[in-house]
Amino acid sequence: MNKPILLSTPHIGNEELQFVKQAFDTNWIAPIGPNVDAFEQEFCQIIGGSYAAAVSSGTAALHLALQLVGVAPGDEVFCSTLTFTATANPIIYLGGKPVFIDSDRISWNMNPNLLQEALQKRAYFGKLPKAVIVVHLYGQSADIDPILQVCNQYNIPLIEDAAEALGSTYKQRSPGTFGKVGIFSFNGNKIITTSGGGMLVSDDDKLIGKAKFLATQARDPAPHYQHSEIGYNYRLSNVLAGIGRGQLQVLKGRVAARRRNFQIYQQALNDIPGIQFMPEANFGISTRWLTCLTIDPDKFGANREDIRLKLAQEKIETRPVWKPLHLQPVFANCEVIGGEIAEDLFTKGLCLPSGSNLIDEDIARVINSIKMIYLNSRKSASSIISSLK
Repeated sequence: MNKPILLSTPHIGNEELQFVKQAFDTNWIAPIGPNVDAFEQEFCQIIGGSYAAAVSSGTAALHLALQLVGVAPGDEVFCSTLTFTATANPIIYLGGKPVFIDSDRISWNMNPNLLQEALQKRAYFGKLPKAVIVVHLYGQSADIDPILQVCNQYNIPLIEDAAEALGSTYKQRSPGTFGKVGIFSFNGNKIITTSGGGMLVSDDDKLIGKAKFLATQARDPAPHYQHSEIGYNYRLSNVLAGIGRGQLQVLKGRVAARRRNFQIYQQALNDIPGIQFMPEANFGISTRWLTCLTIDPDKFGANREDIRLKLAQEKIETRPVWKPLHLQPVFANCEVIGGEIAEDLFTKGLCLPSGSNLIDEDIARVINSIKMIYLNSRKSASSIISSLK
């Protein structure tokens, strides 16, 4: 029986053990601690950031980021629509109203032109959003310069959701370091993992200090437990931060492995009619966190869902690309600007197994299975045509 091939599994080695052992040896298990401090500093060194706060998840980081830029009940927040729901959920936590922006074809990320047009209209009516969240999708940076330029023009803070983009570049800089705040995720399926965790980064030291205060139950500096604000239990544990420190040491190798996976898939499948791989925009380098492609059913002979289900029968896990948030039932009443490109990418888009710990035999099995699906679909189409003659 074939073993399952999963989409993107954690990839842990020996580097992490020394830091975890150190936490155990010193009995420093609880949130905060020397591994947390070092993880924040080492992370900033790698991405070129100034200040960082390690927290329990990327979602927690986004929640804090939105609160720190002043989002309050009734405020609009512009947000990429082609993303995971965790990008927009914190807007709702704070009583805000998401407004979703469509993708472009170049990067699959937020369309800068649509954002500019939308902000111009909002400015005319005196109803600018409180913030803009741009997502760097599937390991590829959005086109940050025009997005940041228009945000600065209207004095709107830009929050970068770089949860999927650690290790990528935009004009030789790390996404997540351009806006007012950037957030990263270390969930189990990401480029590096702490099993669960996130990071909030900014050039504003006061903002990061406030984030750490809120993430530690907003405890006032008093010898007793005193609280003047509502806070959260969002800080990362010293043990998990130790895992993160070890993972940072192998980040470059993890990125190289995922890019290699993509190249193997592309070389093997690029000539099959109807298959197009997610492009790499010329303004940066993608990590290829997930290898994503689109399927034209008229040319391939089967649609994305047919392929996904047939691969599942072979114990190969694939996923559709993110369902646009404006199509999600929970956001049914939210405004969307554009949407057609994101919808098309969702209808045709498929994510292949992409983990940095995939072996060549696994990749070959995925490739051969897709080729067989194509050949069988063409045979079926030929049989139907022959029967009609």
